[in-house]
Amino acid sequence: MADVLDELQAWLDANWDPDLTVAEWWERLGMAGWSAPSLPEHAFGRGLSRNDAVRVAETIAAHGALGAPGGLGLLLAAPTIATHGTQDQVDRYVREIVTGREAWCQLFSEPVAGSDLAGLQTRADQDGDEWIVNGQKVWTSGGHYADLGMLIARTNSDAPKHQGISYFAIGMHQPGIEIRPLKEMTGRALFNEVFMTDARVADDALIGDRNNGWAVANTTLAFERAGLGSGGSTSATSAALPGTVAGQLERRAGDFVQGPRRAGGGGAQFRGAGRMLLELAASTGAITDPTIRQDLMRLHTLQEIGRMNTLRLKALKAKGGDIPGFGNIGKLSMSDMMRLQRDLGLRIIGAGGMLHAYDAEARAQLDVVTKEPVHGFVTELALFAQAPPIYGGTDQVQRNIIGERVLGLPKEPGFDKTTPFSALPKNA
Repeated sequence: MADVLDELQAWLDANWDPDLTVAEWWERLGMAGWSAPSLPEHAFGRGLSRNDAVRVAETIAAHGALGAPGGLGLLLAAPTIATHGTQDQVDRYVREIVTGREAWCQLFSEPVAGSDLAGLQTRADQDGDEWIVNGQKVWTSGGHYADLGMLIARTNSDAPKHQGISYFAIGMHQPGIEIRPLKEMTGRALFNEVFMTDARVADDALIGDRNNGWAVANTTLAFERAGLGSGGSTSATSAALPGTVAGQLERRAGDFVQGPRRAGGGGAQFRGAGRMLLELAASTGAITDPTIRQDLMRLHTLQEIGRMNTLRLKALKAKGGDIPGFGNIGKLSMSDMMRLQRDLGLRIIGAGGMLHAYDAEARAQLDVVTKEPVHGFVTELALFAQAPPIYGGTDQVQRNIIGERVLGLPKEPGFDKTTPFSALPKNA
């Protein structure tokens, strides 16, 4: 790994220029394999482990350069397409992801198919060289600035529900797609509901085989859980937003390298919250409370277990091994950590935890009044903590997967594995 980091440092010395546009810089970074070094070499990566890819990102940040284009394209779409797509699809889609030219969203969950994802009812009907899509998706992160979406839709209603699903790369800028923001209790609107009415997607945008989308979707979910889990690293956020909608590609790259940003309402910026809570407890005197000290150590222990498990996985994979259910275990641990951070933060700031602002103007005013800008971070963390145990598959789903697929426990009885989807009872 030292040789790789030396190569990266030399490359940064020769290539980083803050006066480049974001697009120009990401083009250099992506084409050199540094945007997503954990991708295979045929997909604009370097075949590095997740842990080594984190060290690459840390080296880029330490150099003072703009990091890779974040978002679900880099985190989910690119590795999924590299695994299941053709080389033509890798060249068409992954190149635009690693260079930040296109942003992606995930069109999986539906109002009646959340935890039971395979029960989705969005339909794709073939029409020559295209598919016509009708249906509704919900909890679509970043849908409001996405250029493309990872869509799973039902392409055969006469097959059992897991066998009649296909996976597409669908363009989001077309008349048949309507995006409506969903305001969260944090005051932000990172999620959306998406309505598709006679939307179209080309047949050559089918990722993997027709009616084999469940296997492709599970690859996406595995990458999602690995990115969300404790000890993992996510590309879900970046200093600059990729894609054509955000309007940041032609801006100066150096303008986005200005140190830490205030919490933006997603999950990734809460990594490092443990250290922030420790410093907050010390500065307020709350650290003299033995129960707070105990929970700070509990949080530190959970974080260290996650980090060590990641190193353990890396060592096993180097020998051709694996840790079954690692992503599910990590995601469960992250849920526990988020709840613990929520409770710790509110206990540390006390009555200040009852104050929260719901837009940028109110946040600025509250900071002036309280003279405690970190309080806004704590209250947003507390409100957001309810999300991780739900998105990316609920805690209950993770436990079912570990029980059934890792421990070999019997599955819940049911007839949905063999009954045609069209014959299954549907929610009203």
